[in-house]
Amino acid sequence: MAPRKKKQEEKKSTPEINAYIAGAGLTVEQPITETLETNFMPYAMSVIISRAIPEIDGFKPSHRKLLYTMYNMGLLNGGTIKSANIVGRTMQLNPHGDAAIYETMVRLSEGYQALLHPYVASKGSFGKAYSRDMAYAASRYTEAKLAPIAHELFSEIDKDTVDFVDNYDATVKEPVLFPVTFPSVLVNANTGIAVGMASSICPFNLKEVCETTIAYIKDKNINVADTLLAPDFPIGGELLYDRKEMESIYETGRGSFKVRGVYSYDKSQNCIDITEIPPTTTSEAIIERVIELVKLKKVTEINDIRDETDLKGLKITIDLKRGADPEKLIKKLFKLTPLQDSFSCNFNILIAGSPQVLGVKEIISEWVAFREECVRRRVYFELTKAKDRLHLLKGLQKILLDIDKAIKIVRETAEEKEVVPNLMIGFMIDEIQAEYVAEIKLRHLNREYILKRLADVEKLEKDIEEMQSILDSKSKVMKIIISGLNDVMKKYGAERKTKIISAEAESFDNEEEEIDESPVTLFFTKDGYFKKFTPLSLRMSGEQKLKEGDEITQTVESNNAEELLFFTNMCQVYKCKVSDFADSKASLMGDFVASKLGFDEGEYPVYMVNTRKYDGYMVFVFDNGRISKVPLSAYETKTNRKKLINAYCEKYTLHTPIFIKEDAELLLKSTNGRMLLVNSASVPSKVTKNNGGIAVMTQKKGQRIYTAELYEKGSLEPEHRYRTKNLPAAGSLKPTGTVEQAKMDI
Repeated sequence: MAPRKKKQEEKKSTPEINAYIAGAGLTVEQPITETLETNFMPYAMSVIISRAIPEIDGFKPSHRKLLYTMYNMGLLNGGTIKSANIVGRTMQLNPHGDAAIYETMVRLSEGYQALLHPYVASKGSFGKAYSRDMAYAASRYTEAKLAPIAHELFSEIDKDTVDFVDNYDATVKEPVLFPVTFPSVLVNANTGIAVGMASSICPFNLKEVCETTIAYIKDKNINVADTLLAPDFPIGGELLYDRKEMESIYETGRGSFKVRGVYSYDKSQNCIDITEIPPTTTSEAIIERVIELVKLKKVTEINDIRDETDLKGLKITIDLKRGADPEKLIKKLFKLTPLQDSFSCNFNILIAGSPQVLGVKEIISEWVAFREECVRRRVYFELTKAKDRLHLLKGLQKILLDIDKAIKIVRETAEEKEVVPNLMIGFMIDEIQAEYVAEIKLRHLNREYILKRLADVEKLEKDIEEMQSILDSKSKVMKIIISGLNDVMKKYGAERKTKIISAEAESFDNEEEEIDESPVTLFFTKDGYFKKFTPLSLRMSGEQKLKEGDEITQTVESNNAEELLFFTNMCQVYKCKVSDFADSKASLMGDFVASKLGFDEGEYPVYMVNTRKYDGYMVFVFDNGRISKVPLSAYETKTNRKKLINAYCEKYTLHTPIFIKEDAELLLKSTNGRMLLVNSASVPSKVTKNNGGIAVMTQKKGQRIYTAELYEKGSLEPEHRYRTKNLPAAGSLKPTGTVEQAKMDI
């Protein structure tokens, strides 16, 4: 009984304990502005400053932490080591998972081919930037080291050129920036998405960037476009050049330009080989889009397409049909596939911790200012070291006057701690100089050694004078920067990979697209499935496969050039082309229209219209007996809009939509057994799509329209009985039988 009693006491004490927890179980209201300020804003600033946006040295923090770790591991020289080892060591600086660190290394590697001048020399499979499916191997299988160009990042890092800060746990120091000797921010591409802002910097040719920077240092009023011709991508391609467009990007830091792939035609094999593609896409995306176009019959010249990429590089091969024009086909592919794509620029860079969108000249100006500070700090560091060295040698020079005296002082000093003070008194030197003299080895106390050391005094004095003059002269600092840029150009400069061609001479946008007008038969079902058959497929087809309980409600003769309008239960209409749907077979259920066109949740199609000239009318019959008539031209738009709202009146419940080429007679049947023949001409046409129309067939409480359809002449006898001169009208019953019998007939 004792344990049970103890358990009961514990249960009783729980609420008492909770009572002492401040705010336990309470819901506290907090203003949204306070929540944003205390929770969201710190996160947003962290993403902007510490993750997504590059700084003036051209690197994000993740890049910098990885490369600095590799530098500390001695990977600037020597052989490669396992990538897993590098990733593990980088975690001392980067508090993220190994996968994120390794992905950073992959992008910086020469094997991945994402950068014009990669900073990581790689060994093994690092994937390809131009392929979605060519994945990189795991870090335990690949090896890496720093590439030769990384010397330009670290050659001055140990000379106090940049500030160092503690890592996340304050165990080691890491640089805030790299003292890079060339504007790497413009040479290697950088993209990032932060919170509320993004950055997209295209790469430029190293020689052109250095030449432009030198020209800017000499003359601040240069036109950047004269020396910095255009962006240059590692995968190559052809850039459609527009001088005004490019100058606008250079000035504002925003804009876009078009890049397209490079191809060659092999006449003997009757095929096109694509060897370079835009940087914004992948080979798989291009192949998938071409296959889709072939299925939609928008491209009919292709027999086969395959990826023949190998160790030699990218290669997409397209086999052509006999008699196909390769030039005509490639122009069509440029227009309809990612083989020609736009690259959007957004030169958003962190300057002193603040994100700024800068033009190219402004970026160069900021880099020159940053580089000037690095040079001054390096010269000052070397000047301080030289002065300290000279100071020591000055003390040694005094010892030279009487070496025997120095030896005598040391020998006659009783205690070791008195050696330095006695040397200071004996030669009138300071403590630092005396300490230096005292530490000289006995074997070095000869005239030859001391004379060699003193020979450096004159050189040091000249060097100190020169370094001081550099610090006092901005022009000399600029000469050092220019000299460094020239050295970088000489070591790493390369020819352009991306060709520049005139956008005007190569414009295909104004060329008319060929329209496939081949005939097809369209089927639309009650449950919203769509099928398209060619005449041949229709003749060979058997029984149509449909979803259980589904049935075909519309069968229409059309062609691939026409447009389709799908009216939905939510008073909306979706527009597309017949050619957007692939040819179907009887054994297939067809395309589910709601998924194909991206309907809203709970939305489904209720009626289909095919048209080309947007002539004719849409007649909407509502449950309460009202009818509205809208010219189909009201749904035609100049822009290529895919969705129109307020397609019909949502005030009344829609019963039946009907498309008519011209005015026709409609037969309305009510649940009360009455029928009415009405000509659509008696319903006024209104271009306001969601108009409520007019009352046509009166309905008493609890009654509604049962069926509404186009009237087939001769199906009712006598016809005049069901017509009326005035609207609205109640309609008429059949000449024989009761109301109940008429209802049963319906």
